[in-house]
Amino acid sequence: MANETTSEQLRAELKALADTLEEVLNSSADKPKAELEKLRTKAQNALADTRDRLSNASEKVASQTKELAGRADNYVHDKPWAGVGIGAAVGVVLGVLLARR
Repeated sequence: MANETTSEQLRAELKALADTLEEVLNSSADKPKAELEKLRTKAQNALADTRDRLSNASEKVASQTKELAGRADNYVHDKPWAGVGIGAAVGVVLGVLLARR
């Protein structure tokens, strides 16, 4: 559920960034310089915020991936035959799926 929230937040951030950039591009010809500078600042802030959030999200995903890999490694070390069975089952399923093509 936390991943869904993060994903939704990132989508909202990217949409806001795109909207801001679109506003800057569409209004560059008919706005006074002071207003263009405001829009430019707004776009730069939105871009910086989005980059920070994307960086944080990628760090979080990397951390979760490492944690899951560690758990899988511990499970296989604790129950090696179960790991072999799971690997064999995945191999059979992939073999059947690839053979159908």
